Amino acid sequence: MLIIGLAGKTLDDADRARLAAPQVSGVILFTRNFASREQVTDLIDDIRNERPDPFLVCVDQEGGPVQRFRDGFTRLPALARIGERYATDPAEAVALAEEHAWVMASEMRAIGVDMSFAPVVDLARGNRAIGERAFHADPAIASELAHAYLRGMRLGGMAATLKHFPGHGSVVEDTHFDAAIDPRTLDELRATDLEPFADAIASGAEAVMMAHVTYPAVDARPAGYSRVWIEDILRGELGFRGAVIGDDIGMAAAEAIGGIGARIQAHLLAGCDLLLACSPAIVDEAIAASRNATPYAPDKLARLQGEVAQTWSALVSNPQRDGFIARLAALDAAEGQG
Repeated sequence: MLIIGLAGKTLDDADRARLAAPQVSGVILFTRNFASREQVTDLIDDIRNERPDPFLVCVDQEGGPVQRFRDGFTRLPALARIGERYATDPAEAVALAEEHAWVMASEMRAIGVDMSFAPVVDLARGNRAIGERAFHADPAIASELAHAYLRGMRLGGMAATLKHFPGHGSVVEDTHFDAAIDPRTLDELRATDLEPFADAIASGAEAVMMAHVTYPAVDARPAGYSRVWIEDILRGELGFRGAVIGDDIGMAAAEAIGGIGARIQAHLLAGCDLLLACSPAIVDEAIAASRNATPYAPDKLARLQGEVAQTWSALVSNPQRDGFIARLAALDAAEGQG
Protein backbone atom coordinates (compact mmCIF):
# COMPACT_ATOMS: atom_id res chain seq x y z
CA MET A 1 0.00 0.00 0.00
CA LEU A 2 3.01 2.33 0.33
CA ILE A 3 4.92 3.68 -2.66
CA ILE A 4 8.18 4.94 -1.21
CA GLY A 5 10.94 7.29 -2.29
CA LEU A 6 14.59 6.24 -2.34
CA ALA A 7 17.52 8.46 -1.41
CA GLY A 8 20.14 7.68 -4.02
CA LYS A 9 21.10 6.25 -7.37
CA THR A 10 21.85 2.76 -6.05
CA LEU A 11 20.28 0.61 -3.34
CA ASP A 12 21.96 0.39 0.04
CA ASP A 13 21.24 -2.09 2.83
CA ALA A 14 18.63 0.22 4.39
CA ASP A 15 16.81 0.47 1.05
CA ARG A 16 16.78 -3.30 0.69
CA ALA A 17 15.28 -3.68 4.17
CA ARG A 18 12.57 -1.14 3.32
CA LEU A 19 11.76 -2.87 0.05
CA ALA A 20 11.33 -6.15 1.93
CA ALA A 21 8.49 -4.74 4.06
CA PRO A 22 5.23 -6.36 2.88
CA GLN A 23 3.31 -3.09 3.14
CA VAL A 24 5.62 -1.53 0.55
CA SER A 25 3.95 -2.01 -2.84
CA GLY A 26 6.23 0.13 -4.98
CA VAL A 27 8.80 2.87 -5.35
CA ILE A 28 8.68 6.30 -6.95
CA LEU A 29 11.84 7.59 -8.61
CA PHE A 30 12.95 11.22 -8.82
CA THR A 31 15.76 13.24 -10.39
CA ARG A 32 17.86 12.43 -7.30
CA ASN A 33 17.75 8.78 -8.39
CA PHE A 34 18.86 9.50 -11.96
CA ALA A 35 22.28 9.96 -13.55
CA SER A 36 21.83 8.29 -16.94
CA ARG A 37 19.54 5.89 -18.75
CA GLU A 38 21.95 3.03 -18.12
CA GLN A 39 22.25 3.82 -14.41
CA VAL A 40 18.52 4.11 -13.79
CA THR A 41 17.88 0.90 -15.75
CA ASP A 42 20.36 -0.88 -13.48
CA LEU A 43 18.64 0.61 -10.43
CA ILE A 44 15.24 -0.63 -11.62
CA ASP A 45 16.67 -4.09 -12.32
CA ASP A 46 18.10 -4.17 -8.79
CA ILE A 47 14.71 -3.18 -7.34
CA ARG A 48 13.08 -6.00 -9.33
CA ASN A 49 15.60 -8.48 -7.95
CA GLU A 50 14.65 -7.44 -4.42
CA ARG A 51 10.91 -7.61 -5.12
CA PRO A 52 10.13 -9.98 -8.01
CA ASP A 53 6.47 -10.25 -6.95
CA PRO A 54 3.94 -7.76 -8.35
CA PHE A 55 5.61 -4.49 -7.43
CA LEU A 56 5.34 -1.03 -8.98
CA VAL A 57 8.18 1.16 -10.21
CA CYS A 58 6.76 4.65 -10.71
CA VAL A 59 7.85 8.12 -11.79
CA ASP A 60 6.44 11.50 -12.75
CA GLN A 61 7.51 11.82 -16.39
CA GLU A 62 4.81 14.29 -17.45
CA GLY A 63 6.93 16.56 -19.63
CA GLY A 64 7.55 20.27 -19.36
CA PRO A 65 8.53 21.26 -15.80
CA VAL A 66 7.93 17.75 -14.40
CA GLN A 67 10.18 15.29 -16.21
CA ARG A 68 12.41 13.36 -13.82
CA PHE A 69 14.52 11.58 -16.44
CA ARG A 70 15.95 13.89 -19.11
CA ASP A 71 19.41 13.04 -20.45
CA GLY A 72 19.01 10.15 -22.88
CA PHE A 73 15.22 10.52 -23.12
CA THR A 74 12.96 12.58 -25.34
CA ARG A 75 12.36 16.13 -24.19
CA LEU A 76 8.60 16.20 -23.67
CA PRO A 77 6.74 19.50 -24.06
CA ALA A 78 4.44 20.62 -21.29
CA LEU A 79 0.83 19.55 -21.83
CA ALA A 80 -0.13 23.23 -22.08
CA ARG A 81 1.67 23.39 -25.44
CA ILE A 82 -0.81 20.82 -26.76
CA GLY A 83 -3.70 22.83 -25.40
CA GLU A 84 -2.36 25.95 -27.11
CA ARG A 85 -2.19 24.12 -30.43
CA TYR A 86 -5.85 23.15 -30.01
CA ALA A 87 -6.83 26.79 -30.59
CA THR A 88 -5.56 26.69 -34.17
CA ASP A 89 -5.77 23.00 -35.08
CA PRO A 90 -7.89 20.77 -32.81
CA ALA A 91 -7.26 17.61 -34.80
CA GLU A 92 -3.50 18.07 -34.69
CA ALA A 93 -3.63 18.77 -30.95
CA VAL A 94 -5.49 15.51 -30.37
CA ALA A 95 -2.91 13.63 -32.44
CA LEU A 96 -0.06 15.30 -30.55
CA ALA A 97 -1.59 14.32 -27.21
CA GLU A 98 -1.65 10.67 -28.26
CA GLU A 99 1.90 10.83 -29.66
CA HIS A 100 3.24 12.57 -26.54
CA ALA A 101 1.71 9.84 -24.39
CA TRP A 102 3.05 7.04 -26.57
CA VAL A 103 6.60 8.40 -26.56
CA MET A 104 6.55 8.91 -22.80
CA ALA A 105 5.02 5.53 -21.99
CA SER A 106 7.09 3.50 -24.46
CA GLU A 107 10.35 5.03 -23.21
CA MET A 108 9.46 4.38 -19.60
CA ARG A 109 8.35 0.83 -20.31
CA ALA A 110 11.59 0.15 -22.22
CA ILE A 111 13.61 0.75 -19.03
CA GLY A 112 11.21 -1.11 -16.75
CA VAL A 113 9.07 1.67 -15.27
CA ASP A 114 5.48 0.51 -14.75
CA MET A 115 3.68 3.79 -14.24
CA SER A 116 4.30 7.43 -14.92
CA PHE A 117 1.64 9.23 -12.91
CA ALA A 118 -0.09 10.87 -15.88
CA PRO A 119 -1.99 12.58 -17.31
CA VAL A 120 -2.72 15.72 -15.35
CA VAL A 121 -6.39 16.42 -16.07
CA ASP A 122 -6.70 19.40 -13.76
CA LEU A 123 -7.89 22.55 -15.47
CA ALA A 124 -5.33 25.22 -16.38
CA ARG A 125 -6.87 27.97 -14.29
CA GLY A 126 -3.95 29.51 -12.45
CA ASN A 127 -2.82 27.05 -9.79
CA ARG A 128 0.81 27.57 -8.80
CA ALA A 129 1.63 23.87 -8.76
CA ILE A 130 -0.28 22.89 -11.90
CA GLY A 131 0.49 25.75 -14.28
CA GLU A 132 1.53 24.48 -17.70
CA ARG A 133 1.25 20.87 -16.55
CA ALA A 134 -2.46 21.02 -17.50
CA PHE A 135 -3.89 20.82 -21.01
CA HIS A 136 -6.47 23.59 -20.97
CA ALA A 137 -8.86 25.74 -18.93
CA ASP A 138 -11.92 24.51 -20.84
CA PRO A 139 -13.26 21.24 -19.36
CA ALA A 140 -14.44 19.89 -22.71
CA ILE A 141 -11.07 20.50 -24.39
CA ALA A 142 -9.14 19.10 -21.43
CA SER A 143 -11.37 16.04 -21.58
CA GLU A 144 -10.86 15.50 -25.31
CA LEU A 145 -7.08 15.76 -24.99
CA ALA A 146 -7.06 13.49 -21.94
CA HIS A 147 -8.93 10.83 -23.95
CA ALA A 148 -6.22 10.99 -26.60
CA TYR A 149 -3.52 10.81 -23.96
CA LEU A 150 -5.04 7.67 -22.48
CA ARG A 151 -5.04 6.05 -25.92
CA GLY A 152 -1.36 6.82 -26.37
CA MET A 153 -0.41 5.50 -22.95
CA ARG A 154 -2.22 2.23 -23.59
CA LEU A 155 -0.49 1.86 -26.95
CA GLY A 156 2.77 2.37 -25.07
CA GLY A 157 1.87 -0.37 -22.58
CA MET A 158 1.12 1.78 -19.53
CA ALA A 159 -1.87 2.23 -17.24
CA ALA A 160 -3.15 5.79 -16.80
CA THR A 161 -3.33 7.75 -13.55
CA LEU A 162 -5.67 10.74 -13.55
CA LYS A 163 -4.60 13.55 -11.24
CA HIS A 164 -5.44 15.37 -9.02
CA PHE A 165 -9.05 14.38 -8.22
CA PRO A 166 -11.46 16.13 -8.00
CA GLY A 167 -9.51 19.00 -9.54
CA HIS A 168 -6.53 21.03 -8.34
CA GLY A 169 -6.35 23.58 -11.14
CA SER A 170 -8.84 26.19 -9.93
CA VAL A 171 -7.28 27.08 -6.58
CA VAL A 172 -4.17 29.24 -6.37
CA GLU A 173 -2.25 27.54 -3.55
CA ASP A 174 0.46 24.96 -4.15
CA THR A 175 -0.31 22.08 -1.78
CA HIS A 176 3.38 21.18 -1.56
CA PHE A 177 3.73 24.28 0.63
CA ASP A 178 0.28 25.53 1.67
CA ALA A 179 -3.21 24.36 2.54
CA ALA A 180 -5.65 24.84 -0.35
CA ILE A 181 -9.38 25.49 -0.02
CA ASP A 182 -11.88 25.54 -2.87
CA PRO A 183 -15.24 26.99 -1.73
CA ARG A 184 -17.33 25.86 -4.71
CA THR A 185 -20.33 23.57 -4.44
CA LEU A 186 -20.44 20.05 -5.79
CA ASP A 187 -22.70 21.14 -8.64
CA GLU A 188 -20.21 23.85 -9.61
CA LEU A 189 -17.39 21.31 -9.55
CA ARG A 190 -19.41 18.82 -11.60
CA ALA A 191 -19.83 21.46 -14.32
CA THR A 192 -16.12 22.28 -14.44
CA ASP A 193 -13.17 20.45 -12.85
CA LEU A 194 -14.87 17.07 -12.49
CA GLU A 195 -15.76 16.76 -16.17
CA PRO A 196 -12.37 15.52 -17.48
CA PHE A 197 -12.13 13.01 -14.63
CA ALA A 198 -15.64 11.68 -15.22
CA ASP A 199 -15.02 11.26 -18.95
CA ALA A 200 -11.65 9.56 -18.53
CA ILE A 201 -13.03 7.24 -15.85
CA ALA A 202 -15.80 6.26 -18.25
CA SER A 203 -13.03 5.41 -20.74
CA GLY A 204 -11.48 2.99 -18.26
CA ALA A 205 -8.63 4.87 -16.56
CA GLU A 206 -6.88 2.47 -14.23
CA ALA A 207 -5.88 4.80 -11.37
CA VAL A 208 -6.79 8.15 -9.85
CA MET A 209 -4.56 10.31 -7.63
CA MET A 210 -6.29 12.45 -5.03
CA ALA A 211 -5.74 16.17 -4.43
CA HIS A 212 -4.71 17.52 -1.05
CA VAL A 213 -7.37 20.22 -1.53
CA THR A 214 -10.31 20.85 0.81
CA TYR A 215 -13.76 21.54 -0.64
CA PRO A 216 -15.71 22.57 2.49
CA ALA A 217 -19.05 22.77 0.68
CA VAL A 218 -18.66 19.02 0.04
CA ASP A 219 -16.63 17.79 3.04
CA ALA A 220 -14.52 19.39 5.76
CA ARG A 221 -11.59 17.06 5.09
CA PRO A 222 -9.12 17.31 2.19
CA ALA A 223 -10.20 15.10 -0.70
CA GLY A 224 -7.61 12.38 -0.05
CA TYR A 225 -8.90 11.98 3.51
CA SER A 226 -12.57 12.13 2.53
CA ARG A 227 -14.89 9.13 2.23
CA VAL A 228 -17.40 11.50 0.65
CA TRP A 229 -15.06 12.20 -2.24
CA ILE A 230 -13.60 8.70 -2.57
CA GLU A 231 -16.44 6.34 -1.74
CA ASP A 232 -19.55 8.40 -2.44
CA ILE A 233 -18.48 10.46 -5.46
CA LEU A 234 -15.46 8.79 -7.11
CA ARG A 235 -16.53 5.18 -6.61
CA GLY A 236 -20.29 5.66 -6.17
CA GLU A 237 -21.34 8.45 -8.52
CA LEU A 238 -18.57 8.05 -11.13
CA GLY A 239 -18.32 4.26 -10.89
CA PHE A 240 -14.53 4.14 -10.61
CA ARG A 241 -13.25 0.63 -9.86
CA GLY A 242 -9.49 1.12 -10.17
CA ALA A 243 -6.74 2.11 -7.72
CA VAL A 244 -7.12 5.26 -5.63
CA ILE A 245 -3.74 6.81 -4.86
CA GLY A 246 -3.19 9.34 -2.09
CA ASP A 247 -0.81 12.15 -3.00
CA ASP A 248 2.44 12.51 -1.09
CA ILE A 249 1.87 12.31 2.67
CA GLY A 250 4.88 14.59 3.15
CA MET A 251 3.27 17.61 1.48
CA ALA A 252 2.36 20.63 3.60
CA ALA A 253 -1.35 20.37 2.80
CA ALA A 254 -1.36 16.80 4.14
CA GLU A 255 -0.26 17.93 7.60
CA ALA A 256 -3.64 19.21 8.82
CA ILE A 257 -4.73 15.71 9.82
CA GLY A 258 -1.74 15.12 12.12
CA GLY A 259 1.53 13.16 11.99
CA ILE A 260 2.62 10.50 9.50
CA GLY A 261 0.70 7.72 11.22
CA ALA A 262 -2.48 9.79 11.40
CA ARG A 263 -2.18 10.70 7.72
CA ILE A 264 -1.79 7.07 6.70
CA GLN A 265 -4.73 5.94 8.80
CA ALA A 266 -6.94 8.76 7.51
CA HIS A 267 -6.12 7.97 3.88
CA LEU A 268 -6.86 4.29 4.36
CA LEU A 269 -10.10 4.92 6.23
CA ALA A 270 -11.20 7.24 3.44
CA GLY A 271 -10.69 4.51 0.85
CA CYS A 272 -7.22 5.08 -0.63
CA ASP A 273 -5.47 1.96 -1.89
CA LEU A 274 -1.92 3.24 -2.38
CA LEU A 275 -0.11 6.05 -0.55
CA LEU A 276 2.94 8.04 -1.61
CA ALA A 277 5.76 8.58 0.88
CA CYS A 278 8.13 10.42 -1.43
CA SER A 279 10.70 11.80 1.00
CA PRO A 280 13.22 9.21 2.22
CA ALA A 281 13.17 11.04 5.57
CA ILE A 282 9.63 9.83 6.31
CA VAL A 283 9.78 6.33 4.80
CA ASP A 284 10.81 4.45 7.95
CA GLU A 285 8.10 6.16 9.98
CA ALA A 286 5.54 5.43 7.28
CA ILE A 287 6.50 1.75 7.17
CA ALA A 288 6.29 1.49 10.96
CA ALA A 289 2.93 3.28 11.04
CA SER A 290 1.47 0.94 8.42
CA ARG A 291 2.76 -2.37 9.78
CA ASN A 292 -0.75 -3.55 10.69
CA ALA A 293 -2.34 -2.39 7.44
CA THR A 294 -3.36 -4.88 4.78
CA PRO A 295 -1.00 -4.74 1.78
CA TYR A 296 -2.56 -3.92 -1.57
CA ALA A 297 -3.61 -7.19 -3.21
CA PRO A 298 -1.02 -8.65 -5.62
CA ASP A 299 -3.61 -9.27 -8.33
CA LYS A 300 -4.64 -5.60 -8.19
CA LEU A 301 -1.02 -4.49 -8.31
CA ALA A 302 -0.50 -6.71 -11.34
CA ARG A 303 -3.25 -4.82 -13.20
CA LEU A 304 -1.24 -1.63 -12.81
CA GLN A 305 2.04 -3.09 -13.98
CA GLY A 306 3.18 -2.27 -17.49
CA GLU A 307 2.57 -4.47 -20.48
CA VAL A 308 5.42 -6.34 -22.17
CA ALA A 309 7.74 -3.67 -23.54
CA GLN A 310 10.15 -3.23 -26.41
CA THR A 311 13.85 -3.17 -25.66
CA TRP A 312 15.45 0.25 -25.85
CA SER A 313 17.30 -0.65 -29.04
CA ALA A 314 14.10 -1.85 -30.70
CA LEU A 315 12.28 1.27 -29.58
CA VAL A 316 14.83 3.72 -30.98
CA SER A 317 14.91 1.92 -34.32
CA ASN A 318 11.16 2.47 -34.75
CA PRO A 319 10.73 5.10 -37.53
CA GLN A 320 7.30 6.05 -36.19
CA ARG A 321 8.96 7.19 -32.99
CA ASP A 322 11.29 9.49 -34.94
CA GLY A 323 8.31 11.18 -36.55
CA PHE A 324 6.53 11.65 -33.23
CA ILE A 325 9.63 13.11 -31.59
CA ALA A 326 10.12 15.56 -34.45
CA ARG A 327 6.52 16.75 -34.16
CA LEU A 328 6.83 17.18 -30.39
CA ALA A 329 10.09 19.12 -30.78
CA ALA A 330 8.48 21.41 -33.35
CA LEU A 331 5.54 21.98 -31.03
CA ASP A 332 7.85 22.89 -28.16
CA ALA A 333 9.88 25.26 -30.31
CA ALA A 334 6.85 26.95 -31.90
CA GLU A 335 4.64 27.44 -28.87
CA GLY A 336 6.91 27.18 -25.86
CA GLN A 337 8.28 30.68 -26.38
CA GLY A 338 4.96 32.48 -25.99
